[in-house]
Amino acid sequence: MEVLGRFWARVTAPAPELPVEWLIGTAAVAALVVLSPTLWRPARNVVTIAHEGAHGLVALAAGRRLSGIRLHSDTSGLTVSAGRPTGPGMVLTCAAGYTGPALFGLGAAALLAAGHAIGLLWALLLLLALLLVQIRNWYGLWSVLVTGAVVFAATWWLPPAGQVVFAAVATWFLLLAAPRAVLELQRARRRQGARDSDADQLARLTPLPALFWVGVFLAVDVAALVLGARWLLDGTTG
Repeated sequence: MEVLGRFWARVTAPAPELPVEWLIGTAAVAALVVLSPTLWRPARNVVTIAHEGAHGLVALAAGRRLSGIRLHSDTSGLTVSAGRPTGPGMVLTCAAGYTGPALFGLGAAALLAAGHAIGLLWALLLLLALLLVQIRNWYGLWSVLVTGAVVFAATWWLPPAGQVVFAAVATWFLLLAAPRAVLELQRARRRQGARDSDADQLARLTPLPALFWVGVFLAVDVAALVLGARWLLDGTTG
């Protein structure tokens, strides 16, 4: 019990506040990763993890049975769940993928703005551990383990100020990467004629066209970015 108490105290310990200049700097670092073709390619795997994880979480919340998750080296992924092939649960499960990274980023921004950067990193580790048990291929296993190892290293070896900087970069990355992923989706649909995307599945499940759902994804992601940025900056300057 004493060990658990010390661990809980460590997780819930208030983190030092970042000066606004540092917070803007972390946003710049995340933007560089998102905009750089060289850096974006490997970082895109993190977005896929969040994307498929969101599918899985919403599927479970909707009462579906999660059968497994696969992550691929081309940064695509697949989440398989069993349940009704139509209905609100299936619609929400499909819609969760391209909105999930932004909403995870928004939740991270709320924790960071409240001074819980250390707790945020441990929450990310918990989510990765829950995802790990659903992975069904070797590349996915490797991808989640590497991501988890990086987050664990930050929680275990970085000083508190370093953990806040790492958490801020991760938060900004999720917020900024989500809209780019949606724009990539639409480019792929136009250039390659892809018709098996989440947006196309939603078009088959509802009377609304795929382009409408792409717009919904982008609107949610941009709204999360604007709101998350406001929370972070207000939490720092206020």
